[in-house]
Amino acid sequence: MSRTKVWVVVAIALCVAAGVGSRLLRPPASPQPIVVHAKGPFLDDRLRGVLLAELQPIALTNCELKRFGEANDGGYVLCANLLGSVQAGYSYGISGYDGWGCQVSRELKIKVHQYDCFELDEPVCPGGTTIFHAECVAGEPSTVDDRLFDTPEHQIARNGDARRQLVVKFDVEGAEWDTFLETPDSVFDQIDQLAIEFHGANRQRYADAIAKLKRHFYVANLHFNNYSCTAGLEPFPAWAYEVLLVSKRLGVPDPSGKRPDLSAVNAPNNPKAPDCQ
Repeated sequence: MSRTKVWVVVAIALCVAAGVGSRLLRPPASPQPIVVHAKGPFLDDRLRGVLLAELQPIALTNCELKRFGEANDGGYVLCANLLGSVQAGYSYGISGYDGWGCQVSRELKIKVHQYDCFELDEPVCPGGTTIFHAECVAGEPSTVDDRLFDTPEHQIARNGDARRQLVVKFDVEGAEWDTFLETPDSVFDQIDQLAIEFHGANRQRYADAIAKLKRHFYVANLHFNNYSCTAGLEPFPAWAYEVLLVSKRLGVPDPSGKRPDLSAVNAPNNPKAPDCQ
């Protein structure tokens, strides 16, 4: 997550916590979404516990984890040996730099489409092929303050990638939840690996979105962004966290059910502060 956006996200999180700007969303299709039956102040605590349990990574016997992009903030973990079928990449939310997209493009020799409608500086990618779009991603098309928003389904189709296998990165400051809830399953079926920075832990729709994603993906990595370490969200140590999802078409879970050793691949987003795993 871009450091310049941290305070913006804090303000948004405070508004969400106060119930500002909330709206009803259609629930995901079967299986049933995670529902926590509680009232009053206990709802958030119990919901966060369920959400964190759903986000726990599992070991995949055929995944070799490797960091792509920046050494700290901006870098994301992928299963490097499971990228052989990828034909195009999508990097949502780049804030004027995109080491992840550039490295993916160079190493896989594919085009990576970059999307951002707030930071319009187009990064340079020596040795790679990246295409910048001054547009953001959302659950439905719209124009807000002259900024264009559209769905992943439309953007992927417009780029001629509707039938291609994809690797995708999301860091869109909270827009990921509505986007995923509204995205059709056919889009997730195209994605081999999905690296996301999620923002927030207090809403039922967050649990619904994770339940929907886990119909298609295994959780292979979880790392908390130490720019957002905070108290009051227990059992979450931070309100922003990076997750790697690997398609169930590719990943092979360890039959023992053991947890993966992730210490070697994750790095603190802020190298000058301790991590808060």
